[in-house]
Amino acid sequence: METKLFLEREDLFDHYVAAHPRGDVLQTTAWGRVKQSTGWEAFPLGVMDRGRLQAAALVLAKRLPYIPAVLAYSPRGPLYSSGEALAHLLQGGTKFLREQGALVWKMDPAIPEADPTWLEAARSQGLKQVETGLDFDGVQPRHVMTLSLNHSLDTLLANMKQKTRYNIRYAMRKNVTVQALKEKSQLGVFYCLLQETAKRDRFTIRSLDYFEAIWDHLVQAGLARVFLAYHEETPLAGAICFRLGPRVWYVYGASSSEKRNLQAPHLIQWEMIKWAKGAGCTIYDFRGVSGDLRPEHPLYGLYRFKEGFGATLETYVGEFDLPIRQGGYALWLGGLRMHNWIRRYKRQAH
Repeated sequence: METKLFLEREDLFDHYVAAHPRGDVLQTTAWGRVKQSTGWEAFPLGVMDRGRLQAAALVLAKRLPYIPAVLAYSPRGPLYSSGEALAHLLQGGTKFLREQGALVWKMDPAIPEADPTWLEAARSQGLKQVETGLDFDGVQPRHVMTLSLNHSLDTLLANMKQKTRYNIRYAMRKNVTVQALKEKSQLGVFYCLLQETAKRDRFTIRSLDYFEAIWDHLVQAGLARVFLAYHEETPLAGAICFRLGPRVWYVYGASSSEKRNLQAPHLIQWEMIKWAKGAGCTIYDFRGVSGDLRPEHPLYGLYRFKEGFGATLETYVGEFDLPIRQGGYALWLGGLRMHNWIRRYKRQAH
């Protein structure tokens, strides 16, 4: 087996990612180009064995502020066809990233928790599990809600909670309509909704340039789609979903405070589910929820919204670090603790 860069064979790398049962848009070279627009470098690493790819990881790398070192991260990777190929990938990746000056290689594959192949590789290769809690302290969510699309549309609708089904039909009766964007210039409408949502719910968002990069590299390549819900001429909700192979991910959502009684967010989800099924997909991934499912938890409403569509909870192995330089990794952990403390302090202050 040989670990090598696929900068000149991105098509082969992307084909492996798309065909893999746990493949994700975040592991494609197209996602690497999106991240390059924000200052990351992207390295598609793969393991070849007798002319076939057996493991792959899109590695994003970025220089850390204040210290001459690099952070490496594989969102929703690595992907692999065997434990042996995974071990070769981790060993080859460590060697490559040491040459790049990396302190740590972070990863969070979409693999079910307690997967024996992953856990054995983590033990034998010295990976360190990162404790991210039950909420959203990880880079990617560990707890996600997924909906099987292996049913008719009538059955999918019948399997929803009564209130969810009512809200969808209510929005339709009130003439709320949903459309997929055809022009990049329309992104500004989605972004205004996102800005309103962020202000209302007190979270930070990326610049419009970032979403334009998503359009250029994902929407144009058929890996993403942007939807808007309108009532008459008023935009009420927006969403971006990613698509690869049999899976669609609901990635970004936004809604207006105007006419909230018309239930546009429910209808936009239903239209995206119908689009995903019509495109031949078999899984609609609502992405993250808290792992704490107590009704009194502040994020329980998010779980209840997604569960209302018939989605079920799926838990992944979580976030792992592969230390590249042991002394440097200790420095990284210290800086990360300080960063998290400052972030928590700012949240409490608001």
